[in-house]
Amino acid sequence: MLGRAVDDISTGSDSEYSNSWISWFLSSKGNEYFCEVEEDYILDRFNLTGLNNEVSNYAQALDLITDNLDDDIQDELRGALDVQARLLYGLIHARWIVTARGLAKMLDKFKRVDFGRCPRVLCQSQPLLPVGLSDTPYEKSVKLYCGRCEDVYSPKSSRHGSIDGAYFGTSFPHLLFLVYPSLLPPKSGPVDPTPTSRGIENDSSRKSRRVKEEPEISEGVGETASTASVALKAERYRPRIYGFQLNETAKLQRWQEAVRDRQIVRLEALEDLS
Repeated sequence: MLGRAVDDISTGSDSEYSNSWISWFLSSKGNEYFCEVEEDYILDRFNLTGLNNEVSNYAQALDLITDNLDDDIQDELRGALDVQARLLYGLIHARWIVTARGLAKMLDKFKRVDFGRCPRVLCQSQPLLPVGLSDTPYEKSVKLYCGRCEDVYSPKSSRHGSIDGAYFGTSFPHLLFLVYPSLLPPKSGPVDPTPTSRGIENDSSRKSRRVKEEPEISEGVGETASTASVALKAERYRPRIYGFQLNETAKLQRWQEAVRDRQIVRLEALEDLS
């Protein structure tokens, strides 16, 4: 995304800049996942604590975002500043969307299905939410979280797939479901496109989920791994809010892993007999 920024700048007009940098940024192709951060939030320096250590030319990048940059800045310098302004806006955006007003704006986008639908067939087109796998920039690209199967997926568009996951953070979708529990989807049945009154599913219904069987795959040429070893290596996404795993999800995952471990013991016993 950062590499494309300079190219996008070269095609932009001065009139686009004179209106509003944020409006121009949000209207650019590939930035549909972002919502508008209110200017009052950006101008409150307390909200930006620590970001000066993350962004080069922090003061000028902030001036560009807030449309206070001097017109004397040369075009080539402005292009470099735009890269830093995108980084700064993304990091501010990650903080904004976990506030009450930010969550409300992202909720509107979720209801409009701006982030797409889950590709898993049994999720019946459940709307997705963006999530980062790391809160540190330049580590992981943004993924899409499904509240129904509790797994993450890559965006279909390469433009969206190049967005830094740190611009949304690791906590956002789980915090949104915590604040708006009626939006938490059920694990079975049809999806309500505009959920407003559904409660959180209880533990017994959660435990009724089937444990997926891990298919046997090959590791290397001519070498087949055992089903048990494949199951042991399988990774799974763990929803967290500010680094802490969600209580209900943690209980469900502990139960699922206990079932998996018992199944692995059975598989190893069968492989020893064969």
